[in-house]
Amino acid sequence: MADQAPATAAPAREFAPKGEPQITGINRIGLWSLYIKECRRFLKVQTQTVWAPAVTTLLFLVIFTVALGRGGREVLGVNFGTFVAPGLIMMGMMQNAFANSSFSLLAGKLQGTIIDLLMPPLSEAELMIGIVMAAITRAVMVGGAVGLAMWLYPGVDLHLAHPWAVVWFGLMGAAMLAIVGLLASIWAEKFDHNAAITNFIVAPLSLLSGTFYVISNLSPFFQAISKANPFFYMISGFRFGFLGESDIGNTNADVVSAAIGVGVLNLVLGFITYRVLKSGWKIKS
Repeated sequence: MADQAPATAAPAREFAPKGEPQITGINRIGLWSLYIKECRRFLKVQTQTVWAPAVTTLLFLVIFTVALGRGGREVLGVNFGTFVAPGLIMMGMMQNAFANSSFSLLAGKLQGTIIDLLMPPLSEAELMIGIVMAAITRAVMVGGAVGLAMWLYPGVDLHLAHPWAVVWFGLMGAAMLAIVGLLASIWAEKFDHNAAITNFIVAPLSLLSGTFYVISNLSPFFQAISKANPFFYMISGFRFGFLGESDIGNTNADVVSAAIGVGVLNLVLGFITYRVLKSGWKIKS
């Protein structure tokens, strides 16, 4: 019987050099998984993260319309309740976008679970995009809940005069605070630091940005201060989408210029946050 030919040995498997990335381009699965994880985190306690802010914002409307809206008071050609409602919606969206994005990295640093965000094959840009998009999602959900409550409130008339402005300024406002929240969570070393930014920066800037008044009622000095506040353009631009009137300027071109300006501002803030995140400052040390 003839000898059988020896079986050829299987070629040795070649592995890529250590440190060479195997996922090129965008890690879509990882990015989507991070986004879903962040969304499920705040949806698990949606009573606190979505519906409670809607109730709190509605209380602002009740208090201010009762205190200041009597006697048929009108602002920008509409009753006071209709004037203040878009500003309250935008304020609720921005504050909750900040709250959502400022929690993820900070909680991970304090609880020792930040490794769950740093070890997966996600680039710094993908990590930032996932967290920011989840914060924007929460902001949109809060805005929808607040808007529904405002729409049902007697004396408030919400109609879209310029839908593009509602969408653009709503998303830009949420994105700005989501990016700032992520940057704050990188810097913060405990929840007190995060709360300080909320109480001493975010809340004052949102409340003093024309939410409850038009800046033409202020002195020239305080008008200049208001125009240096980016929250003012977010809220006034968002209000323009509902009322067709704004105190940004006398023409629609002024609102378009503000829309371009807030977009550029978000690009700058996003680049700064990306560079800080990539450096590993207070995260990988």
